[in-house]
Amino acid sequence: MKIPLTQVSIIAEGVLRDHIVELVHKHGATGHTITQVEGEGSSHRHASDWGGRNIKVETLVSQEVADAIIENLSHEFFEDYSVIAWLTQVNVLRGSKFLKR
Repeated sequence: MKIPLTQVSIIAEGVLRDHIVELVHKHGATGHTITQVEGEGSSHRHASDWGGRNIKVETLVSQEVADAIIENLSHEFFEDYSVIAWLTQVNVLRGSKFLKR
Protein backbone atom coordinates (compact mmCIF):
# COMPACT_ATOMS: atom_id res chain seq x y z
CA MET A 1 0.00 0.00 0.00
CA LYS A 2 1.28 3.47 -0.91
CA ILE A 3 1.44 6.20 1.72
CA PRO A 4 1.87 9.87 0.79
CA LEU A 5 4.93 11.35 2.48
CA THR A 6 7.21 14.33 2.01
CA GLN A 7 10.84 13.90 1.03
CA VAL A 8 13.05 16.55 2.60
CA SER A 9 16.27 17.12 0.64
CA ILE A 10 19.01 19.30 2.09
CA ILE A 11 22.34 20.17 0.48
CA ALA A 12 24.80 21.75 2.87
CA GLU A 13 28.42 22.20 3.80
CA GLY A 14 29.84 18.96 5.20
CA VAL A 15 30.70 20.69 8.47
CA LEU A 16 26.94 20.82 9.21
CA ARG A 17 26.44 17.04 8.90
CA ASP A 18 25.93 16.22 12.57
CA HIS A 19 23.87 19.36 13.22
CA ILE A 20 21.48 18.60 10.36
CA VAL A 21 21.12 14.94 11.30
CA GLU A 22 20.31 15.97 14.86
CA LEU A 23 17.80 18.55 13.60
CA VAL A 24 15.85 16.13 11.36
CA HIS A 25 15.65 13.51 14.10
CA LYS A 26 14.69 16.08 16.74
CA HIS A 27 11.60 16.87 14.65
CA GLY A 28 10.57 13.24 14.21
CA ALA A 29 12.42 11.70 11.27
CA THR A 30 12.98 7.98 11.84
CA GLY A 31 15.94 7.73 9.46
CA HIS A 32 17.99 9.55 6.86
CA THR A 33 20.36 9.05 3.93
CA ILE A 34 23.54 11.06 3.44
CA THR A 35 25.53 11.32 0.22
CA GLN A 36 28.49 13.48 -0.75
CA VAL A 37 27.67 15.88 -3.59
CA GLU A 38 29.38 18.46 -5.78
CA GLY A 39 28.08 21.47 -7.61
CA GLU A 40 28.30 25.20 -8.08
CA GLY A 41 25.89 27.85 -6.91
CA SER A 42 25.11 31.40 -7.96
CA SER A 43 28.30 32.69 -6.31
CA HIS A 44 30.37 30.41 -8.59
CA ARG A 45 32.34 29.30 -5.55
CA HIS A 46 32.36 25.93 -3.90
CA ALA A 47 31.78 25.81 -0.16
CA SER A 48 34.08 22.78 -0.21
CA ASP A 49 36.96 25.15 -1.04
CA TRP A 50 36.90 26.10 2.66
CA GLY A 51 35.46 23.30 4.73
CA GLY A 52 35.31 19.94 3.02
CA ARG A 53 32.77 18.35 0.72
CA ASN A 54 29.10 19.14 0.50
CA ILE A 55 26.51 16.64 1.67
CA LYS A 56 22.95 15.84 0.74
CA VAL A 57 20.69 14.70 3.57
CA GLU A 58 17.37 13.11 2.63
CA THR A 59 14.55 11.88 4.82
CA LEU A 60 10.93 10.80 4.36
CA VAL A 61 8.46 12.30 6.82
CA SER A 62 4.93 13.63 7.18
CA GLN A 63 4.17 17.09 5.79
CA GLU A 64 3.94 18.46 9.33
CA VAL A 65 7.40 17.17 10.24
CA ALA A 66 8.84 18.39 6.92
CA ASP A 67 7.54 21.90 7.57
CA ALA A 68 9.09 21.91 11.06
CA ILE A 69 12.45 20.71 9.70
CA ILE A 70 12.55 23.35 6.97
CA GLU A 71 11.48 26.13 9.34
CA ASN A 72 14.15 25.23 11.91
CA LEU A 73 16.80 24.70 9.22
CA SER A 74 16.18 28.13 7.71
CA HIS A 75 16.46 29.88 11.08
CA GLU A 76 19.61 28.06 12.16
CA PHE A 77 21.70 27.85 8.99
CA PHE A 78 20.52 29.84 5.96
CA GLU A 79 22.10 33.14 6.93
CA ASP A 80 25.60 31.88 7.73
CA TYR A 81 26.09 28.72 5.65
CA SER A 82 25.69 27.42 2.12
CA VAL A 83 22.47 25.44 2.46
CA ILE A 84 19.60 24.72 0.10
CA ALA A 85 16.56 22.60 0.86
CA TRP A 86 13.42 21.48 -0.92
CA LEU A 87 10.38 19.32 -0.35
CA THR A 88 9.00 16.72 -2.74
CA GLN A 89 5.65 14.98 -2.36
CA VAL A 90 6.12 11.22 -2.83
CA ASN A 91 4.12 8.00 -2.54
CA VAL A 92 6.05 5.37 -0.63
CA LEU A 93 5.56 1.62 -0.46
CA ARG A 94 5.97 0.47 3.14
CA GLY A 95 5.63 4.13 4.05
CA SER A 96 4.49 3.36 7.57
CA LYS A 97 8.16 2.58 8.34
CA PHE A 98 8.86 6.30 8.09
CA LEU A 99 6.20 7.54 10.50
CA LYS A 100 7.02 7.83 14.17
CA ARG A 101 4.77 5.68 16.33
